Amino acid sequence: MTEYVLELRGVTKQFPGVTALDNVNLKLKKGEIHALMGENGAGKSTFIKIITGVYAPNKGEIILHGESVQFNNPKEAQAKGIAAIYQHVTNYPDLTVTENIFMGHEIVSPHTKRLLWKKMHDEAKKILVQLGSSIDPKTEMSALSVAQQQIVEIAKAISTNANIIIMDEPTAALTARESEELYRIAETLRDQGASIIFISHRFEDMYRLATQVTVLRDSKYMGSWGVHEISNEDLIVQMVGREISQVFPNKHNQIGEKIVEVRNLGKVGCFADISFEVHRGEIVGLTGLVGAGRTEVCQALFGIALADKGDIFVKGQKVVIKKPKDAMKLGIGYLPEDRQLQGLILSWEIGQNITLPALRQYATNGWLRTAKEAQVAKELAEKVNVKANSIFDLVSSLSGGNQQKVAVAKLLTSDVDIIILDEPTKGVDVGAKSAIYEIVNELSAQGYGVILVSSEMPEILGLSDRIIVMKEGRITRTLHRNEATQEKILEAAMGTEVTGTEVTV
Repeated sequence: MTEYVLELRGVTKQFPGVTALDNVNLKLKKGEIHALMGENGAGKSTFIKIITGVYAPNKGEIILHGESVQFNNPKEAQAKGIAAIYQHVTNYPDLTVTENIFMGHEIVSPHTKRLLWKKMHDEAKKILVQLGSSIDPKTEMSALSVAQQQIVEIAKAISTNANIIIMDEPTAALTARESEELYRIAETLRDQGASIIFISHRFEDMYRLATQVTVLRDSKYMGSWGVHEISNEDLIVQMVGREISQVFPNKHNQIGEKIVEVRNLGKVGCFADISFEVHRGEIVGLTGLVGAGRTEVCQALFGIALADKGDIFVKGQKVVIKKPKDAMKLGIGYLPEDRQLQGLILSWEIGQNITLPALRQYATNGWLRTAKEAQVAKELAEKVNVKANSIFDLVSSLSGGNQQKVAVAKLLTSDVDIIILDEPTKGVDVGAKSAIYEIVNELSAQGYGVILVSSEMPEILGLSDRIIVMKEGRITRTLHRNEATQEKILEAAMGTEVTGTEVTV
């Protein structure tokens, strides 16, 4: 009897012209949480699809409970106790929790073939209670938070009797408190005998949960280690192929004239008495706990959600911003937090996305000058170092980090002076983060004024010239770069004294 519930031996998956997985190995024990790490594009998504039966490998072997298996479709993998929970929750928002949990494997009467709703509601409730959740199974999914939707996805996996669960970036969209709740649930499942493959970019996820870590790089298997047997530095080298000795670049920006000022801005139910200014060449960090009102302030500045009171000045002139078009005319650009839903058109080409905000610049008498458009798109893609075969590749084919770079390039198409970046490195790997930091630093050096919204403490401390901390819709403290510390920021964000240092907002 083998000690491993799942093994991948030399698994290779090839598509025309592309090797998506190259000789990948993995060993997963019963009751183990095993971290899988790697940059975007390393092959993790293909890895999931191989295990769950979406793809069949071209070479190699999958061993399940000591026996070689071949899955022809996801249903066969599910029948063998394998389930996956994805970063972007895939549910039916207009259906209830119960309906989502039992979708595809409903409980029916053996005689009448009717759906046994009471039994399904009771079973859903039982599973949710087992996970320590008080979610009402008759609630519509659209009424739940992202964290609650993740719990429902886990409940769905349990309802299929899954004993091998793959969690794909489950904490990417969660707050610190919500992440802790997810950790608790993962540990509960582990203690009940489930085996979990936990895919994440966040080192804190790995250290908090896993005992083993496997690294993929450029579709290849780099190795597996005990979590406490490999250092952070060595792990980064394995992931990105080089040392990132200085994650945050040296600052060489010169702070110049004031280009935007906000005075007593307020919006009922969101924020109040918000006042700050941004200068050319300056990076102003805007931080606080999730829900503090950071994004709402930026959306008011960009005309997405109008403020009820207060004034905005751009280059010394009082302005009225009622819609994004007004903001763009004033030289304000905005990178939204959700790049896939709000920042990019995934089914379009890279170049088309980049030039979208400024199509009028490339048109004559209503006809688009495609050569000029392509030239500008290529220059901007190169400026932010988008890794792709050409600007004619679809954005959907890019890794998360490269999608984010396209979104930044799109900002630079228009004539902007002020750039608002809302969580610019959310969901991207350590290598892509370092590249984005270089871009942000270079933009400030070129004289752009940057407003950086981030929940990541190292990011705020490493990039910002000045840090504005918000709590419950109000500014609680403003700190200059040379006086800012993690403790001071957390005290202002939480309203309590903080004694530890290993905390992420």
